[in-house]
Amino acid sequence: MSEQVMISLASLVILGIGAQWLAWRLKFPSILFLLILGFVAGPVTGFLQPDLLMGDLLLPFVSLAVAIILFEGGLTLNLKELREIGGVVVGLITIGVIVTWGVAAAAAYYLLELNLQISILLGAILVVTGPTVIGPLLRHIRPNERVNDILKWEGIVIDPIGALLAVLVFEAIGVSRFQEATTEVLLSLGRTVLFGSLTGFFFAWLLVLLIRKYWVPDFLQVTVSLSLVVAAYLSSDLLQPESGLFSATLMGIVMANQKYVSVKHILEFKENLRVLIISILFILLSARLNLSAFQDLSLNIPWFLAILILVARPLSVFASSIGSGLTVREKLFLSWMAPRGIVAAAVSSIFALRLTESGMENAGAIVPVTFSVIVATVVIYGLTSKPVARWLKVAESDSQGILFVGAHTWALEIAKAIKNEGFKVVVVDTNRSDIAKARLAGISTVYGSVLSENVVEDIPLSGIGKLFALTSNDEVNSLSVVLFNSIFDSHELYQLIPVKTEKGKEQDFSPKHLRGRFLFGEGINFANLRKLFFAGAVIKSTKITKDFTFKDYLAKYGESAIPMFIITESKELTVVTTDTELKPKVGSTIIAMVMEREENHI
Repeated sequence: MSEQVMISLASLVILGIGAQWLAWRLKFPSILFLLILGFVAGPVTGFLQPDLLMGDLLLPFVSLAVAIILFEGGLTLNLKELREIGGVVVGLITIGVIVTWGVAAAAAYYLLELNLQISILLGAILVVTGPTVIGPLLRHIRPNERVNDILKWEGIVIDPIGALLAVLVFEAIGVSRFQEATTEVLLSLGRTVLFGSLTGFFFAWLLVLLIRKYWVPDFLQVTVSLSLVVAAYLSSDLLQPESGLFSATLMGIVMANQKYVSVKHILEFKENLRVLIISILFILLSARLNLSAFQDLSLNIPWFLAILILVARPLSVFASSIGSGLTVREKLFLSWMAPRGIVAAAVSSIFALRLTESGMENAGAIVPVTFSVIVATVVIYGLTSKPVARWLKVAESDSQGILFVGAHTWALEIAKAIKNEGFKVVVVDTNRSDIAKARLAGISTVYGSVLSENVVEDIPLSGIGKLFALTSNDEVNSLSVVLFNSIFDSHELYQLIPVKTEKGKEQDFSPKHLRGRFLFGEGINFANLRKLFFAGAVIKSTKITKDFTFKDYLAKYGESAIPMFIITESKELTVVTTDTELKPKVGSTIIAMVMEREENHI
């Protein structure tokens, strides 16, 4: 028996991480592969039996894991973002929730023929979206900054609200008289907000105090923060059942927005932990599914899905964004992004079990309907959201801004020259001094390693469409290209020629799909550029006119100039690479590194 338990536990991790890797390779939301593998391992083959494996620990483990996920999500929310989008976000988590809840409940009652109580509960469960699905989709789509922030905030904040709504409905179901049910719901709501807020703020303050006073060593800060999240969840849940998710989310938001201690290292650990938790949760929950429950589903399930996607979501978005200043295109795209994720799966599993045990009619339909919605929305939005974003022109597909990996002196000079021409520039580096210099120059910065996934999420990619890997480490440059291959088009990924590569043999450095396009010209690597810069070279912009042709430019600067960019009269930015043929037209601007002494001599 113990051997079987060990095999099952090991399989959870192996299948979960395998699904994540497969999703990464195929550039598709991981949730779909997690559901498929869990479904095959559970109801199809009977290899995994979560209820026998974990027994009474299963649902408490699911609830606690979701709390950790929501805390990590809260750590990514910056209150400054609400200055422009706050009204829309509030609308989506209030008006939008009510609209979605009402439409989903009505559709379940009339189309799926579920009883009224179960229909109302199912509608409450399905108001949530899915931050674990939306996050990767947003990185893939790269919508404009306003749309991106709205979807990120909605996806994280609406989860505890949806879970709370489901709890209130569940409690109301157990009360026969309407007046008593209303009173119980209002009391539960008040207790949840009160105790969830108190515990969330208290444990966030405690964590800040422990770190700020150096009462916890560096190597224990992450594990202590994890234990305090668990303590916040448990404390709130004991004071008011099912309020722990609200407390954990609020704790994350408070930690993200306080100014006393850095939470970057905590967020990095939670990001890695979240991947493992989500992988295990989805395998467990999908392995619990019952094949017969799906067979008993109404034939109207496609119509139910259509109502959710084509009616409920657009109605909630347009009702929530009245007077917001959002364009019609932005509203339409928001209407086409509402994938369901881990919270819907977890909450449906928890309440379905409780209602089934109490003998509630139609309770067994909650889980298969919810998982049908999860799979359908992930597939539909995953396959169509990027083309829809481009069609609606809310994606930054034609962005010409540049993300610079490396903020050393001459890299900043190049970035400033591009910024002065009106293009967006962001630099990322692990050197605090270089980042400080970039900020003083008015350049958008991100401190951290570009190879860290949580740092990638912090990079403001709106308006950015190119990657420049300019570090002295050739391996970091190539890895940066590989990391951003799923975000930028491959022909917009650039790196310096490796220092040890012989002139004329740049193409032998590594396979083409594992590197970027080589910048500026043959033999021009980091060492050469640094040497030229310290010898007096400067970055200079020169306009080609009828009176000063490209021939005149070459005559003036000769071979000392290293052309880097050509900007056309219509503001199209072309990067000079080893395979670029220079033919700037009249009206174009050439940005190049030239020797200052030669310029002064002339």
